[in-house]
Amino acid sequence: MDRVAIGLLATGLLCVATGLLPTGSASDAMTRIAPLLAFLGTVIVLAELTSRAEVFDVVAARVARAGKGSYPLLFLLCVLFASVTTIALNLDTTAVLLTPVMLALASRVGIAPVPLAMTTVWLANTASLLLPVSNLTNLLAANRVALSPLGLAGRMWAPQLAALSVTMACLWLFFWRRGRREGPVADGSGLMAAVPVSGPGTARADDVRADAADRYVPPAVHRPADRVLFRACALACAGFLLAILVADVPLWTASGTAALVAVTAFGVRQRSALRLSLVPWRLLVMVPGMFLVVETFDAHGLHHLLAAAVGIDGGTLGLFRAAGVGGGLSNALNNLPVYLAGEAAVPVGNHDQLLALLVGTNAGPVITPWASLATLLWYERCHAYGVRVPVGRLMGTGAVLAVCAVAAAVAALALTR
Repeated sequence: MDRVAIGLLATGLLCVATGLLPTGSASDAMTRIAPLLAFLGTVIVLAELTSRAEVFDVVAARVARAGKGSYPLLFLLCVLFASVTTIALNLDTTAVLLTPVMLALASRVGIAPVPLAMTTVWLANTASLLLPVSNLTNLLAANRVALSPLGLAGRMWAPQLAALSVTMACLWLFFWRRGRREGPVADGSGLMAAVPVSGPGTARADDVRADAADRYVPPAVHRPADRVLFRACALACAGFLLAILVADVPLWTASGTAALVAVTAFGVRQRSALRLSLVPWRLLVMVPGMFLVVETFDAHGLHHLLAAAVGIDGGTLGLFRAAGVGGGLSNALNNLPVYLAGEAAVPVGNHDQLLALLVGTNAGPVITPWASLATLLWYERCHAYGVRVPVGRLMGTGAVLAVCAVAAAVAALALTR
């Protein structure tokens, strides 16, 4: 991942230096993503410190206890948790704040971390169709077709339900069924990855409590070592969520303020935890590079290519075509710039075609690690916890989910026109 990040930034800067990307376009791109970079940097610091304060361990223990020892019930709770978080907040918040909860949960119930990690990243993408707040692309689409939040939900409820149903089926088939979820060590197929031997999310012997009856023993209530840090970071996270939900505060402002609260608390109680490695340097290098490269493609015909690929057909076949192009290019490049370029290529009056493109760019980016910002954030969180998801398995299972979820969601969109 380090090499990819550095390579992308170097390629983007080379495009600017050689004139392939005009400096004006590069400057505009950097201005647009500056708030995004501020959000990335501060929300990761918030997540790291919140994890150290054991907030995620407490939440994970409560989820495990709510499952009452039943893996199927735990699966449904995790799906519901991830879906509601994505729909009501946004997919990036799910990737940052829910991933540590899921990974901490793995050690509590004797399950490999990969099924829980995949639940988070898949639902962060496929559950992001319903409301404008769920995804930045939704906000752009709602403005384009003049739909209120309720109006967008009224149009997208069926595609969202279809995408969630397919995601649940794929999660159970590939990761959650008996024989797939056992862990926390790798099986012969390389599907499962180990939890780290130290650091956040570390599995402890007394936390692994599965038995032969396909059930687990619910863990005891988790009590944090430093209650002051726990309360400060819990309040910081709650304030962040309330700010973006109720007060309509920009993401970077809300995350920056919450991170400042957490940093201040640790500065008083545990200064040794504050170090430069808390900052997500890989993401802060990768994202500007990725946008510069995509801007270069756009300056040299990406818009015309998308216009030709998407077409002007607003019928059922046109919907599938737009969604397929959006999903495919999102995995090759990244869903946000692909949606922006694709939106300009869709004729103004073809609202359903635009919504199909939205389905493709939201539910489709589950194959490559760079396909969406949420996936990049999730990958960063997994890396911080020492959880390795085999790229081949990620892409293989993701391809099945992308094709099936996008097809089902577009079919639901066409049937409810």
